[in-house]
Amino acid sequence: MIKNNEILNNLQKVKKEIKNACALAKVSENSINLVAVSKTIETIYICEAARLGQTSFGENKVQEAMLKWPEIKTRFPKTVLHMIGPLQSNKVKDAIKIFDVIETVDREKIVLELKKNINKVKNFPDLYVQVNIGEEKQKHGCAPSEAKNFITNCKDYGLNIKGVMAIPPNGENPVPYFALLANIAKESNINNISMGMSKDFEKAIYLGATSVRIGTKIFGERTDEKFK
Repeated sequence: MIKNNEILNNLQKVKKEIKNACALAKVSENSINLVAVSKTIETIYICEAARLGQTSFGENKVQEAMLKWPEIKTRFPKTVLHMIGPLQSNKVKDAIKIFDVIETVDREKIVLELKKNINKVKNFPDLYVQVNIGEEKQKHGCAPSEAKNFITNCKDYGLNIKGVMAIPPNGENPVPYFALLANIAKESNINNISMGMSKDFEKAIYLGATSVRIGTKIFGERTDEKFK
């Protein structure tokens, strides 16, 4: 398990790598939002990262976020929590209470639940559409060919889609997939593109990412330990 003093070094290293990637892409490093993926990570380590100035974090499960984040948000109210895992329709009511950004809007059933609950919280989360960029059966997200229409439909339902998100197929060159997501965003007049993780975020930044989701390089390899 990672130690608190390693988090500072890891964050500094990641931010330097982001800076270098931005220089190659000729974009400002301030235009890249680093989302520290904190799924399965204990509260003590998340708080240490927040204390060191990390603002955005990502969680996969609503249940885990509900257990961990009320305390963290009380201590660090400037933190911004992203939902980056699949969202079940029966978890929407809880998700909109704890998350600031939901990156995994991917089907009409979720859209209808979000619309139904849009006035039930003071600060409704920003919404991203998840695209199944490799059209993999085991992954969530709308098909690339349907993404533009789906985004339009979301807007017709009254949901303001602020971004798109995708995960390229594991083991394949991510470049064509990143380029495809960037093109979908451009065609839909969307500025926020969430793509790129620990192994490929430099390529994602070069191809237009505005948000990268990095966990292992910050918090170390995942363990099966229960979070506290």
